[in-house]
Formats: sequence, structure tokens, C-alpha cells
Amino acid sequence: MSATTKSATSVPSEQLSTEHLLGIKDLTAGDIDLIFRTADGFKEVLNRPIKKVPSLRDITIANLFFESSTRTRVSFELAEKRLSADVVNFSSSGSSVSKGETLVDTVNNILAMKVDMVVMRHPDPGAAMFLSRHVDARIVNACDGTHEHPTQALLDAYSIREKLGKVKGVKVLIVGDILHSRVALSNIFCLQKLGAEVMLCGPTTLMPRYVASLGVKVEHDLDKALRWCDVANMLRIQLERQGGDGIANFPSLREYAMLYGLDLERYNRIGKNIVVMHPGPINRGVEVTSQVADHANSIILDQVENGVAIRMAVLYLLAARIPRTAV
Repeated sequence: MSATTKSATSVPSEQLSTEHLLGIKDLTAGDIDLIFRTADGFKEVLNRPIKKVPSLRDITIANLFFESSTRTRVSFELAEKRLSADVVNFSSSGSSVSKGETLVDTVNNILAMKVDMVVMRHPDPGAAMFLSRHVDARIVNACDGTHEHPTQALLDAYSIREKLGKVKGVKVLIVGDILHSRVALSNIFCLQKLGAEVMLCGPTTLMPRYVASLGVKVEHDLDKALRWCDVANMLRIQLERQGGDGIANFPSLREYAMLYGLDLERYNRIGKNIVVMHPGPINRGVEVTSQVADHANSIILDQVENGVAIRMAVLYLLAARIPRTAV
């Protein structure tokens, strides 16, 4: 039975190998393939006049965002509502967290209200894993500091698969602020599991010290890197994570854009069509210009659409790991 017709109490014939989604490192290639195939069914749902299925109508999901977020939070909430789950949204501002309550106490109080699943974004690396060891609920990591952003990596790889028909053997270039990017790390893990070749490009000051251990190519000349790749994923410069005035690792945004930004002139010099991606939000004129962001070979808006389908698939498959008495 396809994902589009499953009832609230049905269980997928295949299951994920893990009870939580804490990071791409915990998934197998088979898990990723299962998520993609499930997302295919939900993508069809999203293109119907009625964009809703009753798959999780007996499940309650709490969204806990301890960091600011728009795209990820809205995407998860929309995915949950498309699956007919009951949704509780929690923000740390104005909550008991600001009064000194611990993360575990906060979550346990929420779970006492019979919540089955928690989607959490937290500024501390490892927060999702910590939570999974201390509370009785399925945990979805919606970012933990500079560690991982697993659903972003899944939707990025899914978008490449949709555009090019495969991921294996595709040459993917990740450009920009690798040092502060949880998107980069999760993308590297995901793409490598699926057989893609990965290259990183950016200033030396924005490369992590452990880059040699990641099994990726590194190139500091963007023009050379672009000629090598089939797909260019242009990461946002995370000014808020660089301290001071936000520019601690390069002289100026203007210089960064000149050396590592993708404009139409540079794109046309490549001599071939490459797919352009960006996890958002875009600093137009810095990582990419408007002409490139809106180019025919840009799949930035496809990434946004696919994010809902991927998150529906993840939530649906993790819900199947909840003990049947709780469903």
C-alpha cells in the first residue's frame, strides 16, 4: 500500500533501522532510500487539491525550537498537519526555560501531556542525542548547534535525485561557510552514503580543522571547483555565528562575494549547465545573485517544496516505531 493511502493505524512494510532521527550518521543507505520512496508518495499528496492524509491522526507532535527558525519550523509544522497529527508549538522565549528549568524537565512536562514525538532545534551540539536517552518519545533533530541538520541533507539529496535522476556518481560542490554549517556536515554524510563525490570550496578560514578526515576534495578556487561539479550547493554565510560584527573570518562581504559568490557572469564562464542549490535563507548578492537564484537551473524552490515531503516521510516512518499501544 502506498504512502498516499495508508490509514492512521497502518504500519509500513519496511521500517527505519533507528527509532530517532538524530543525524545522518545514524542512517543506513537503505534507510535513506526508504525515506525517499516514502517521500515520493507524499509528494504526490502535496500536488493534490486536498493536500492531507489521515496517517498520523492519533499522534501528537511537539515542536521545540530553542533557536530562531522560519523555514524549518514552518516546513515541519506543515508536514505534521498534512499528516493530520496534533501539533504543539513551543518556544523557549517566555517559557520556563528562561526561569532556569532544565531541558529534560521541560520536555518531560510536555510529554506528561501525552506527546508522542518531539521535533527539536537547539543551539548545543548533541542536544537531540542527549534528549533521546532521557525521555520516552521519538526525537527528530531539527538542528543541534553546528553539528547536524539531517532533514536538510535528506531534502537536498532528494532534490538532486529528482533533478538528475540519481545521486550515485554525481559530483556535488558545497561552497562557503563550512566551518559553521550543520548543513554541510549532514550533506557530506548523506551524499557519501549515496555514492556521490563531494568537494568543498571556501576560504581557508571557513574550513574546519578536521576537513581532511571527511574524505572529501577541497578546492579554494571557485572557478576550478565549478568546472568540476554537476551540482553547486551555495551555503549561507552565517554571520551570527562568527562573533563581533559578524565578519571575523574574511575582510568583507564584498570581497567574499567576489571570490566565492556565484553571479551570472561566473556561471556562464563554466561552459556547462550545473544545478544550483541553496539551503536558505539567501543573502542575495553574497552567495548568489538574484539572476542565479532565479535561473532555470536553480532548484532552490524545489528544495523548499521537497522539504515538506521529506519531513512527512520521516515523521511517518518514525511514528511506525512507536509502540502500538501508543498509536
